[in-house]
Amino acid sequence: QVELAESGGDSVQAGGSLRLACVASQFAFSSRCIAWFRQAPGKEREGVAAIGSGGVTLYADSVKGRFTISGDDAQNTLYLQMNNLVPEDTAMYFCAAKRMPCGSLVAINYNYWGQGTQVTVSS
Repeated sequence: QVELAESGGDSVQAGGSLRLACVASQFAFSSRCIAWFRQAPGKEREGVAAIGSGGVTLYADSVKGRFTISGDDAQNTLYLQMNNLVPEDTAMYFCAAKRMPCGSLVAINYNYWGQGTQVTVSS
């Protein structure tokens, strides 16, 4: 049973930073496409960033230059470093995984999901 467990969500002021973590178990972390999604109340789930085998990354336009996705294969852990946060970044953030290739930030293409961690950014 594949399991993904997120942590690191918090409440911060605009301009602040957070680092989210996602620990994966029961699959070979380095052989998958692992991604972060977010969902704000009343909105659809949107892709934020993804990373695949070889370190290839993909970002949503709204977070480019502010967020960085990275992975620690030895620890089976995915990270999302979020800088210069704005209130529009407020959402529940989810970790998700699928088989390679890693060219999509469309939620329906991802098979495995964590429970989410809440990020709240106040102005």
